[in-house]
Amino acid sequence: MADPTGFLKYERAEPPKRPKDERVHDWQEVYADLGQEERNRAVRTQASRCMDCGIPFCHSGSAGCPLGNLIPEWNDLVRRGDWAEASERLHATNNFPEFTGKLCPAPCEAGCVLSISPASGGPVAIKRVEETISAQAWESGYVQPQQATVSTGQRVAVVGSGPAGLAAAQQLTRAGHEVTVFERDDRLGGLLRYGIPEFKMEKKVLDRRLAQLRKEGTTFVTGCEVGVDLTVEELRERYDAVVLAVGALRGRDDTTTPGRDLKGIHLAMEHLVPANRQCEGDGPPAIEAAGKHVVIIGGGDTGADSYGTAIRQGALSVTQLDQYPQPPSTRDDDRSPWPTWPYILRTYPVHEETGERRFAVAVKRFVGDEDGNVRAIELHKVRVEKDPETGRREVVPTSEEVEELPADLVLFAIGFEGVEHMRLIDDLGLKLTRRGTLSCGSDWQTEAPGVFVCGDAHRGASLVVWAIAEGRSVANAVDTYLTGASDLPSPVHPTALPLAVV
Repeated sequence: MADPTGFLKYERAEPPKRPKDERVHDWQEVYADLGQEERNRAVRTQASRCMDCGIPFCHSGSAGCPLGNLIPEWNDLVRRGDWAEASERLHATNNFPEFTGKLCPAPCEAGCVLSISPASGGPVAIKRVEETISAQAWESGYVQPQQATVSTGQRVAVVGSGPAGLAAAQQLTRAGHEVTVFERDDRLGGLLRYGIPEFKMEKKVLDRRLAQLRKEGTTFVTGCEVGVDLTVEELRERYDAVVLAVGALRGRDDTTTPGRDLKGIHLAMEHLVPANRQCEGDGPPAIEAAGKHVVIIGGGDTGADSYGTAIRQGALSVTQLDQYPQPPSTRDDDRSPWPTWPYILRTYPVHEETGERRFAVAVKRFVGDEDGNVRAIELHKVRVEKDPETGRREVVPTSEEVEELPADLVLFAIGFEGVEHMRLIDDLGLKLTRRGTLSCGSDWQTEAPGVFVCGDAHRGASLVVWAIAEGRSVANAVDTYLTGASDLPSPVHPTALPLAVV
């Protein structure tokens, strides 16, 4: 069993990062590449802090991990140095633990019992343990293709190669179906490829897993927009079931602020995608931060990704704006009690490098030069008020004072509005919800018979761990639809939501 006093003997320790003055000049991952022995020894110590709780909220579907990762089990296996069995238990619930280990914000750690009080020293470093198990598994050759022994003769098309689509494809291929994944971009991975910067996850990690899927029998087609290059009629004729994992990539914009039409103001993805393409060898991007004062509007993950990208491109300055007040550094039990996701200030590694974050501010006006280029922003202090009846939020100035900041490149990172408008959706006869997503029944099937949906296209922009969970669940539904029953796991229901205070 676990060491019941481990958390008393050992402090939580984050993985060491590379020096700031080194990592800002390249695109390699920010964390230091420790030797295998040193890395494993440190992580075994971290795993020893797990108490193997009687009720482990860390893998609760509502308060912790929606995949139901068997966290106490593999924590104890790591503590004992049984990396092979730890890998088996980790992969039993998660197709891509190296993705979640690097990219997931770890709701499992928020649900850890050691998160109840700061006196415990902080939650178990679950994310660090998970990533190390995956790294050790690849290094030791534990990760091998799992080919189906029997073919069902059924053909499935998966539209979209992000984490949800890849999870669904791998599960269905292993169940014996003939699966083809269609991707409209020239390379596979969706946001894993072109949305996530290299310094957060090097693409060799993605390519390694894609190679496994290919060896298992999954077929991939790139540069194909389903609904255009492959019509819906052809799709229906060739495949027995279809999974829509097209994401929710319609970026939110603000067209009401004066000066929005100036040159040099873009959505964040218009900056991130070309930057990632440059790392793939496609040449310099059209939108670049080199030698510019960069202002990022929005305080979330996408904003942080743009922040780190701008630094590495050689920006003169980087300022990130958030209209909400600065969150507290520790959990407020009245606002977000354990085990809900805590409302706290989240500092990403890029924020430690350079630049500035400003809170409770908003852009009043974009200021241009004589050539129509943005040159500055006028900033004022604000508060966000919520109408108790409609729930609508309104940004209200709190001062007449206006501050001008230089700005040669402005990036909107204020979220996503849902599934992009595409011919595929129209030709299938589907309508988007008010949230811009695709609805489905309890069996993950849309109103179009034999057409299923999962990931951000169903949930809206969310976490990588939810995408994988939905991909695994939709695979169970498709397998049942095609064969009448399924032994594939189904970790989440279409209506599942994280535990939250309403």
